[in-house]
Amino acid sequence: MSDRLPGFSTLAVHAGAQPDPTTGARATPIYQTTSFVFNDADHAASLFGLQAFGNIYTRIGNPTNAVLEERVAALEGGTAALAVASGHAAQVVILQQLLQPGDEFIAARKLYGGSINQFTHAFKSFGWNVVWADPDDIASFERAVTPRTKAIFIESIANPAGSITDIEAISTVARKAGVPLIVDNTLASPYLIRPIDHGADIVVHSLTKFLGGHGNSLGGIIVDAGTFDWSTGGKYPMLSEPRPEYHGIRLQETFGNFAFAIACRVLGLRDLGPALSPFNAFMILTGIETLPLRMQKHCDNAKAVAEFLAGHPAVASVSYAGLASDKYNQLARKYAPKGAGAVFTFSLKGGYDAGVNLVSKLQLFSHLANVGDTRSLVIHPASTTHSQLDDAAKVKSGAGPDVVRLSVGIEDKEDLIADLEQALGA
Repeated sequence: MSDRLPGFSTLAVHAGAQPDPTTGARATPIYQTTSFVFNDADHAASLFGLQAFGNIYTRIGNPTNAVLEERVAALEGGTAALAVASGHAAQVVILQQLLQPGDEFIAARKLYGGSINQFTHAFKSFGWNVVWADPDDIASFERAVTPRTKAIFIESIANPAGSITDIEAISTVARKAGVPLIVDNTLASPYLIRPIDHGADIVVHSLTKFLGGHGNSLGGIIVDAGTFDWSTGGKYPMLSEPRPEYHGIRLQETFGNFAFAIACRVLGLRDLGPALSPFNAFMILTGIETLPLRMQKHCDNAKAVAEFLAGHPAVASVSYAGLASDKYNQLARKYAPKGAGAVFTFSLKGGYDAGVNLVSKLQLFSHLANVGDTRSLVIHPASTTHSQLDDAAKVKSGAGPDVVRLSVGIEDKEDLIADLEQALGA
């Protein structure tokens, strides 16, 4: 190509990949190996000392995974990325680089229930403390900042309600506080929203969802925007101070605008060990090739389903930012003009029991705990994904007792509406 920058669909197919130099294979091979042969002793020493890039051991890096990392970094507009075993693993690796025992991070209250549980309970054993803020009240993020604050964490499109977060406004708070903004972009995918364009410093995904897209492989990824100065104020010693395990290298000084991705790999992934299987990387790469086609169909179907539900007498309300009447519609127009995503919630007039009954009556929608599949999915969050929360917390997170969450797939919209119609009638 000339100096023309490739478009999104071209990057989804080609970024990071070349024909295999040995066999000529056009599809990225699955390098199903644990380790790699060194050229000689000097080569081995330079790899272990971070003086050269290359393959050592699949727990730290793998050629199949590397293609996936480069592709997602290109789609998100980042400088580098690291693929790991799951979205939850990605969150642990990110915060390990940023927080010391006793430190705090601020998180939007509207989050995936598993993240709320991880932040509230599991992270306590590391001495990491979460402070909750309301994404509908930007000032609540400002009020939550203390000298111990080391990061702010939000979702671009919040799970389960599908609400849109004002990334730029919260980025302003993060800049003022001198801390990085982490954005979980799982529900939007870079096809709909690129958080780095709006002030994010780190982007995280569950690759399991829309990027992989087929419900067959777990994975997570961390994208470094290359926008944050990790040496400022000595807040982030993992990146700014000499690393004894690497002969005193300062990662920020040595690796510049992709230092955070390097830290996640050579400190987090190396020692915590949540490596992504090369087979899963291959499956997710294959899914990403059709991401633009799938996401547009997801969004078109979701809007049609939401419009149907908004007019049904058994439905009390629909929370979908793609509806003109929705409170998040203006934010959706700003951040996600191609579509407001495929995950949203609606409330039933019959309350908790009606929600439980509905999921049992649906036939085309699969009742399971996942989103982002080609197939349409349904769950009652209050009895499943958010069941660990008390009633007040469920309501605050958008998962009240009367709420049902849909992840709308790529089937024919008429069939999806017919399935909901018969279940609501039953």
